[in-house]
Amino acid sequence: MKNNLTKLVKKANAGDKQSLELVILEINDLIYNLSLKMLLFPEDAKDATQEILIKVITHLSTFHYQSQFTTWVYRIATNYLITYKGKKSKEFAMPFKEYAVLIDSGQSDTVSYAKNAGELALLEEEVKVSCTQGLLLCLNSSDRLVYILAEILEFSSKEGAAILTITPDNFRKKLSRSRQKIRNFLTNKCGLVNSENPCRCHKKIDFLTHQKVINPNNLRFAQFTKRSIDLVDQIGDLEKAIAIYRATPAIPAPETIMKTIKETILIT
Repeated sequence: MKNNLTKLVKKANAGDKQSLELVILEINDLIYNLSLKMLLFPEDAKDATQEILIKVITHLSTFHYQSQFTTWVYRIATNYLITYKGKKSKEFAMPFKEYAVLIDSGQSDTVSYAKNAGELALLEEEVKVSCTQGLLLCLNSSDRLVYILAEILEFSSKEGAAILTITPDNFRKKLSRSRQKIRNFLTNKCGLVNSENPCRCHKKIDFLTHQKVINPNNLRFAQFTKRSIDLVDQIGDLEKAIAIYRATPAIPAPETIMKTIKETILIT
């Protein structure tokens, strides 16, 4: 696929619009999932993805084939996301101490919004993904990007440093700092990471629904994640704090993104 993608990029740069469309289809989900991990809210991630795709398209001729195309795409995406403040993401972001208060608030053994085991499983999954992804917003944008690239997307320090245009040593230092903050928080607060913690995903369903953090009638994550709560214990010796994130599968980008890009760039 790498060679095929490079060929498509060359054809796109030569003016082949069909190849350009195929290139965008190849990187659409990649950019959306990075944006979603950075911004939590699909609405913000969708807007960011569209802007990043436009940047990729309008700067495609500057790609000189000296690195993998996807590395170049990630560099454009991270340059955009490091300063981008989505409306909902900005409102939700908070320090770790405040997030701890949110986690400790409103725990209940009853769930008013689930009528059967299937609905309960979906709502638990929605809470798990919303809660753990929301935790990433407690990190500053630079440290958050490093954590996502290294721990979730599994880039090496050399690869991650190349994407962020920093030194591998600086990348490792940022990763160590971010990893420690996330690990400490999850170990102290998350029942999936540490069974001695009182918080379990089902105990937060009613509270987060009342707070409008999740919407039982419009789930943002659960329909795509295939019950990643159960996958946490199946990822070998990987530490639980990392397993929490890697257990969540990629989520497809909304079809409307491609429609918008085609209308604004590919057809006009």
